[in-house]
This record gives sequence, C-alpha cells and structure tokens, in this order.
Amino acid sequence: MAENNGSQSTPNADIEGLSYEDAREQLVGVVGRLETGGASLEESLALWERGEALAKRCEEWLEGARKRLAAAKDRAGQES
Repeated sequence: MAENNGSQSTPNADIEGLSYEDAREQLVGVVGRLETGGASLEESLALWERGEALAKRCEEWLEGARKRLAAAKDRAGQES
C-alpha cells in the first residue's frame, strides 16, 4: 500500500500550485467525466471532491485578481 502514493493518497495535493487556466481546464474535464457517467460511486465521489477543490482554486485566483485590480484602481485614484 505504501507504494501507491499517487493520486489516491492525496488526490488534491497538486491543486494549490495550479494556475487559474490549468485549474479551470482540469475542472472542465472533471465535470465532463461526471456528466458522462459510468464511473463507480467511489470514483464519482473522488471526482466530485477534486472538482470542488479545483473550483475553490479558481475562486482564489479570481479573488486575488479582484483585490489587485481594486488596489490598482485605488492607487490610480490617489494619483489623479
């Protein structure tokens, strides 16, 4: 069991390092796999959990972008 330390032991460990584009692309893939069906219950649950983690990562990127835009807008307003 120790040799199987791939996606089953920590299926979402790699998500934190993903760019927005990569996370979104993977999320689209997960949704597609869930929509086609045919996966076991266990696989479907794992896909769902990964999808949730990917969606959260995308939201983190978007929130960071919103904050940077707001800060830039504030700086631009102060310089005027």
